[in-house]
Amino acid sequence: MSDAVPNPNVLITLVLKHHAGLTLDEVQAKLKASEWWERFPVEGTRVVSWTVAMGLGLGQIVTLEVPPHLLGRVNLELERSAWGVFATECYPTYDFVPVRERIRERVRAGGQ
Repeated sequence: MSDAVPNPNVLITLVLKHHAGLTLDEVQAKLKASEWWERFPVEGTRVVSWTVAMGLGLGQIVTLEVPPHLLGRVNLELERSAWGVFATECYPTYDFVPVRERIRERVRAGGQ
């Protein structure tokens, strides 16, 4: 049994798909006009990862650690500053690496 205090925050993975037909200059102009770079991510959240998926039509994939009370603010800022540039998808997520390691050790020890 662990004495570690559980993290009260949640992970949210956002898939930000660029709207088809917008040039990079148009995307950047819209993001600047909506103050995207100042407003997102919301203060009090933490960027866990921010990657770009090339060639798949996915665009940017952002994973945020979010205190539950700020979830509404994250949504609000997406509506204020991302809409019109990105189609957004949001998924609750968790870090599978420690789970994978536990399974791996269990299998190595003869379990399933």
